[in-house]
Amino acid sequence: MPELLSSMAGGFWLSLVVGMFGFLFGLILNHFLPLFLRLGPVPGGTFGWPILGETLRFLKPHPSNSLGAFLQDHCSRYGKVFKSHLFLSPTVVSCDQELNYFILQNEGKLFECSYPKPIHGILGKNSMLVAVGDTHKRLRNVALSLVTITKSKPEFLHDIETTAIRILHSWKEKSQIIFCEEARKFTFNVIVKQVLGLTPEEPQTTRILEDFLTFMRGLISLPLYIPGTPYARAVQARSRICSTVKAIIEERKRNAGNSRKSDFLEILLTVNTLSEEEKVSFVLDSLLGGYETTSLLMAMVVHFLCQSPLALQQLKVEHQKIRSVKQKDEKLNWEDYKKMEFTQNVINEALRYGNIVKFVHRKALKDVKYRDYLIPSGWKVLPVFSAVHLDPTLHASAFQFHPWRWEGQDQMCKKFTAFGGGARYCPGSELAKVEVAFFLHHLVLSFRWRSIEDDLPLAYPYVEFQKGLVLLLDHCSI
Repeated sequence: MPELLSSMAGGFWLSLVVGMFGFLFGLILNHFLPLFLRLGPVPGGTFGWPILGETLRFLKPHPSNSLGAFLQDHCSRYGKVFKSHLFLSPTVVSCDQELNYFILQNEGKLFECSYPKPIHGILGKNSMLVAVGDTHKRLRNVALSLVTITKSKPEFLHDIETTAIRILHSWKEKSQIIFCEEARKFTFNVIVKQVLGLTPEEPQTTRILEDFLTFMRGLISLPLYIPGTPYARAVQARSRICSTVKAIIEERKRNAGNSRKSDFLEILLTVNTLSEEEKVSFVLDSLLGGYETTSLLMAMVVHFLCQSPLALQQLKVEHQKIRSVKQKDEKLNWEDYKKMEFTQNVINEALRYGNIVKFVHRKALKDVKYRDYLIPSGWKVLPVFSAVHLDPTLHASAFQFHPWRWEGQDQMCKKFTAFGGGARYCPGSELAKVEVAFFLHHLVLSFRWRSIEDDLPLAYPYVEFQKGLVLLLDHCSI
């Protein structure tokens, strides 16, 4: 028996060494092989270091309202389209408006979504964020249907406003708050109510929030599935959230016919085109999209308004006008939201200037000829949205926060892709804007604020305020 165990142990270590050698050899081959193949007129550029390529330089933190040293350097040397080696793959990086639009419009034909495998591991194979082909179409169609049903419902708008008022009321005795924490509290309470019908007081809400925070920390961590690492804890947290959602689904099914809820889940249970696992994953995607992205947009808006007193004053006047024709404590409605025209300009400009989403991952499904160069089949493609948003040839005074630029301008134009484009345009974009607009309505009418000057939004490439956007508050009256 000892000899057998010794032999098995020896075989295990031999297999491990051979496996690691094979893995490293594959990475090295993946790096150097494209350099020796005659692939045609690929864009200029460099692959950088073996295996790592230029990934570390690409991910170097920089203010989100700037290109960063990597893109500035490469665009000046090679032009707006160049080759690199990023995330262990040969890559074409596009900072060009027309190519970005071409890539987004040819989703599923010439290109497909292709995030690094660890992202799949943490989001799950049924996530709409990583799904491709027919699976993505089915999930997206359900999402669009839910958003259409939800966005102008009085109950949804009432929940947003009630939550905003509750959050702002909690600031009553405070002179200073960490805004990013408050914004996340607001967006989580709104989305968990809208998706699962849960209020902040329910035990399930607390449980989901704890697991969701663990999940979010792992989403931006080093992807090593070793017990105790943030990535491993995130995968486990996702499993617990899924179990909680499944339990809620089972309870809803048992009470079918007696439920008076009108949330996402109630509608989702009537959809026959999705499997049980896809429905659970859809719920998680909804929580993710409605939590982090929307709260960051809120922080961007508040941060940039601190730097633009004129924009803040015009915003306040717009909301005073809306409030002046309403009864005391009368709730906002969809017609009020449509009157918030300058608010929309402020939100759009925060999206353009702040760049919540810097780039997306795609893969070429076949050799793609575009203009004078070739994008080889199998190569990754990174359309960089922030480069287009900050391009002075497309936006006058591109490196300034100027909401008035959106007056009479189409937000669906090629040079503005804050919510993506084509088949992957964010289906919940309007819901996010409603949340931000309603929160701003009560914020500008209730408080004056200023921020600590050196607290900037940094891109890692995910965007984050280093200090959480600390605000100094003063109460004000209409």
